[in-house]
Amino acid sequence: MESNFLTDAGADEMNQDFSEYVANLQLHMTLQSRNLVPTLKQTLLDSRQQLLHQTQANFEKLVSRQGL
Repeated sequence: MESNFLTDAGADEMNQDFSEYVANLQLHMTLQSRNLVPTLKQTLLDSRQQLLHQTQANFEKLVSRQGL
């Protein structure tokens, strides 16, 4: 009976360690995603519109460089 108790306690500790690992990983991924996504600020030139134009220009460049 005692061995089951120790096993259950060990499993609970492992689950808690795993939960903490997942929480830390989610936090790390959230902080990293902030570095990958441009901020969308409202300025004189709307940054969303600027991002759209930049994306369209990059796409048109890629398409124009492809051979027919």
